[in-house]
Amino acid sequence: MRIRIAVVLLLLVALLGRALADESSPVAPGTAGQQTVAKTLPAAIGQAVGNAPTPTAPMAPMATPSGASETKEALQDAEAPQASGAWVKWIAVVTVLSLAPALVILVTSFTRIVVVLGLLRQALATPQLPPNAVLFGLALLMTLVVMAPVIESVYGEAVGPLLEGKIDNATAAQKAETHVRGFMIRQMEAAGTTDAVYAFLDSDAQGQTDLKWEDVSTWTLAPAFVIGELKIAFLLGLRIFLPFVIIDLLVGGILVSMGMLMLPPVLISLPLKLLLFVLADGWALVAGTLMASFAAVT
Repeated sequence: MRIRIAVVLLLLVALLGRALADESSPVAPGTAGQQTVAKTLPAAIGQAVGNAPTPTAPMAPMATPSGASETKEALQDAEAPQASGAWVKWIAVVTVLSLAPALVILVTSFTRIVVVLGLLRQALATPQLPPNAVLFGLALLMTLVVMAPVIESVYGEAVGPLLEGKIDNATAAQKAETHVRGFMIRQMEAAGTTDAVYAFLDSDAQGQTDLKWEDVSTWTLAPAFVIGELKIAFLLGLRIFLPFVIIDLLVGGILVSMGMLMLPPVLISLPLKLLLFVLADGWALVAGTLMASFAAVT
């Protein structure tokens, strides 16, 4: 719009300049110059103004039938429960996926191995060495070695047929649960920790003397298995601790007898512990003891 106004003004200036030039010419005033201005000025203005866009009136909103609005509201009300149900399913799936690693670790040999390795690190008086990443990595690799037969059985009878479409999800879960339960039951029977099951049973089942494993659900068997694994791990850790405790006592007694009360005993006992552990091939002994503590898995 501003450009067109500027064009109109330029045309007016040009026409006025031409009119002044005609007036200075010998032509009589009021004849040719006035006629040219009178003819050209309205035409230019009309052309500039005619090209300007004409304002259009806003369109009135279309009236929506009452039946259509009611149908739309009914569809929205019908879709609301479905949307909320989908959100609940997604939340449940995310929760299960976040808790699945912890549940899988608790029903395997990882608990016993990582607790023993942690107690070994405390016995050596090196709480930061080996680092947590190394300690957990070693425990995970040893767990895979112990659980290899169970993993092969679960994949061969549950996961593989499920991926091939031969069985459904419920059947695959049931077969996998059977193998995992067998592993936990064998370890508890070999370690003599089956009494831990009664702590998680209800009052009616605790008095039964002829209780069978089929009567114990997996949700009851799993915490009992974890309790048994912690008991065995602490017993193994106690055996590892005793030689290092003796070294600490000897070093502390020698320093006190020499009157070196201001010298921390750890400065003397730590090199002796490391020397004893390396000379005895401690890592191989601990790993071999851990692997031998598990019952054979078939």
